[in-house]
Amino acid sequence: MFTDGDAPLIVRKSDGGFGYPATDLAALLHRVTTLRADRIVYVVDARQAPHFQQVFGTARRAGWLPPSVEAVHAAFGMMLGADGRPFKSRSGDTAPLVGLLTEAVERATTVVAAKNPSLDAAELAERGRDVGIGAVKYADLSTGRTRDHLYDPDRMMALTGNTGVYLQYAHARLRSVLAKAGAVPPVTIDAPLRDVERALILRLDTFGDVLTGVATTCEPHRLCTYLHDLAQTVTTFYERCPVLRSPEPVRGNRIALCALTADTLATGLDLLGIAAPPRL
Repeated sequence: MFTDGDAPLIVRKSDGGFGYPATDLAALLHRVTTLRADRIVYVVDARQAPHFQQVFGTARRAGWLPPSVEAVHAAFGMMLGADGRPFKSRSGDTAPLVGLLTEAVERATTVVAAKNPSLDAAELAERGRDVGIGAVKYADLSTGRTRDHLYDPDRMMALTGNTGVYLQYAHARLRSVLAKAGAVPPVTIDAPLRDVERALILRLDTFGDVLTGVATTCEPHRLCTYLHDLAQTVTTFYERCPVLRSPEPVRGNRIALCALTADTLATGLDLLGIAAPPRL
């Protein structure tokens, strides 16, 4: 038994049995000595914070977790049902994940079919899965990591607001413009810029800093916020700045700006584990 602060961490019980502390300490030692990790991130329920505080503290005192290795508990909140109760994995008194995902895909397929009735059955099924699974992932990741949030399919599937569907449609709209434009031309540096174009460029320029911040803080909702802001900015740009009908060199620059924005949205969604289909 090790003691970190006032509370003891029981590694081996009086009856000779071992619990979670033993396996967690052994895993940590393996990651440091065998895997040579310099940063270890544990993505576990926020309610386990005291346990990991004890484990990390004990490992440091034992010399198994040297100062050069960072150990982080990336705590997360719970997904709650409409009744405010958490979805549980053991008791079985709430819907299993497969049921939630199936419902999300069915709802998404309906939304996509209404938006684009020309899709054939195979593509509709694929897009319904992309949107449905993406909507659930985005709803989870866009919430502050330690906060609980409600499972709300109607909000998840909304075409407006901070949802995965909104980002996917913003990306697909840009891909449609680029398909009509053809090859992306080289950028002309001295072409005039409108304020909304400048705002979009500045927003794109912060993408790298956002990714660095997300990696440092283990807070993916920061990336979600950035992508949502980017989608709103490019929507304003698209509404105020004609792309294909503009004269050169403005036309070429705007096409290039659409391409960079589409690529940034696709990259950001991919980092979140969400598909970015070219057509919805």
